[in-house]
Amino acid sequence: MSVLSVNAFSQTEYTIDKLFSEFGVEKNIERVKINGFVMTFANFFSDTKGVTGIEACNFENCEDAVKQRFNEAIRQIKDNGYETMVSTSEGGAKTKILVKIKDDVIHELVVLKGGDDPTLVRIKGKIKREDIQKIANENSK
Repeated sequence: MSVLSVNAFSQTEYTIDKLFSEFGVEKNIERVKINGFVMTFANFFSDTKGVTGIEACNFENCEDAVKQRFNEAIRQIKDNGYETMVSTSEGGAKTKILVKIKDDVIHELVVLKGGDDPTLVRIKGKIKREDIQKIANENSK
């Protein structure tokens, strides 16, 4: 077996689900998942704009080796069901916002941020593009 084929087998192909399942159980990573009843309850207090679930991983207190593995994993992300909405690189940290769209409605929005302070966030629901633009405009003030 050649070196080239060994390297091909050692690279892992990551999906969004695999990122959450692998990194969400790492030591010192805080994983928060809000869905169903809690989101319905939250809608009584503010307009959640069609959001039915939120899942996030906080890497703040984990080891640098875990952060580095996560950075490598998001470089190898292969999830054909998503399209890139935004991709930026600032100060060595790359950020990507991926969306799953059906009938001009966003069903899933994923934020992947690498660097020293990685972020992994997934928002599910039936969200209109104009609602995201309104939220972005309100928060940019």
